[in-house]
Amino acid sequence: MTKGILIQNATIVNENKIFKGDILIENEIITKISSKIKPTKNIEVINAEGKYLIPGFIDDQVHFREPGLTHKANIATESRAAIAGGITTFIEMPNTVPQATTQDLLEDKFKIAAVDSYANYSFMFGGTNDNLEELLKTDPKKVAGIKLFLGSSTGNMLVDNEEILEKIFSSTKMIISVHCEDEGTIRKNTAIYKEKYGDDIPLKYHPLIRSEAACYLSSSKAIELAKKTGARLHIFHLSTEKETHLFRNDIPLEEKQITSEVCIHHLWFSDKDYEEKGTHIKWNPAVKTEKDRLGLWKALLDDRIDVLATDHAPHTLDEKNNNYLNAPSGGPLVQHAIIALLEKVKEGVIPIEKAVEKMSHNPAKLFQIEKRGFIKEGYFADIVLIDTNKPQTVSKDNILYKCGWSPFEGTTFSSTITHTFVNGNLIYNNGIFNDEIKGKRITFNR
Repeated sequence: MTKGILIQNATIVNENKIFKGDILIENEIITKISSKIKPTKNIEVINAEGKYLIPGFIDDQVHFREPGLTHKANIATESRAAIAGGITTFIEMPNTVPQATTQDLLEDKFKIAAVDSYANYSFMFGGTNDNLEELLKTDPKKVAGIKLFLGSSTGNMLVDNEEILEKIFSSTKMIISVHCEDEGTIRKNTAIYKEKYGDDIPLKYHPLIRSEAACYLSSSKAIELAKKTGARLHIFHLSTEKETHLFRNDIPLEEKQITSEVCIHHLWFSDKDYEEKGTHIKWNPAVKTEKDRLGLWKALLDDRIDVLATDHAPHTLDEKNNNYLNAPSGGPLVQHAIIALLEKVKEGVIPIEKAVEKMSHNPAKLFQIEKRGFIKEGYFADIVLIDTNKPQTVSKDNILYKCGWSPFEGTTFSSTITHTFVNGNLIYNNGIFNDEIKGKRITFNR
């Protein structure tokens, strides 16, 4: 029986440094990081010569569709795809069926994940116009945060009562994560295009319907309210260059009261891609112009944007292959996010150290996650090995999402994730999964 795992000769990327080294993992934890560690009896050795070793991606925004929407996805299938993509921890959103808007319903999701999730996990509590009392029972040490939809909600989760919104912002010290799009602006824009085209609005108008103005109006109002109330605000999936100027980069992340996130698809695609990709790149907020895409990259690199995420939100192909008004927004991304980002590393757009900071270190700092997000002695061994000289082409044959498709189909990436460790256990090894061991509920140092 092995007592531990020794990873040798890895190119380690951690805390803005790249160095060659060995890592010893024992009982879920990184116990030693050194230039040369000698293997002892019962230690399994993995030679990582020529490979990057990075801390696992902590994805702060996914929709795994369970309970209630499991024809699209479930926690088992999507966490498995996430592990193959190097995501070792995810935070899932409350807009399932039923919605996680009571403590009991939230705990039901934790119970499913304890049995089924390959990755480590937490869930957000969903705020509504009428559940403040329940919201305030949320345990800051055991739950990632509060999610509010200030636009583009499902069910009754649109929080559009300004008095209630101010009460929520004033009442909780937990991180409030928000989807910001102004519903009034979107409804007005939709009516204009519907009058002209009926239900079959050309998809190229999606970023004009869910417009820069709709995003900026909602984001700026949320920030104004956070400043007024002292709330800890995190704005999800920025999609416009204009919004990036609402955020600061002159203080450390740990001191920020207002933070932001950008998603892989808003960094990869632009409105030029609608013609080829159609509804497969229909997201809310919409993928916008090349100017917006470049502006988001600039803000990510200069630290106005703090974290990277996927907003993984699968739908079936039947659902997506509808006309504009009937095709749902969202797409699957967890399996391919890191390798897409590494393509931008290869192109010289972002240094790998900065990529690791945004997808691993900063989510851990921002959510105050205990002992994860870094390669450090005493931390959980949530780590990923990557071969940057092993190309792969995304195809139906290798997609692991339950929905069976990807917006990246046909794309050849230069890198392949070869090993993913979760809590020191090798869960994914060159296409083979360990189905016996599951992830853990993460905790928070608050």
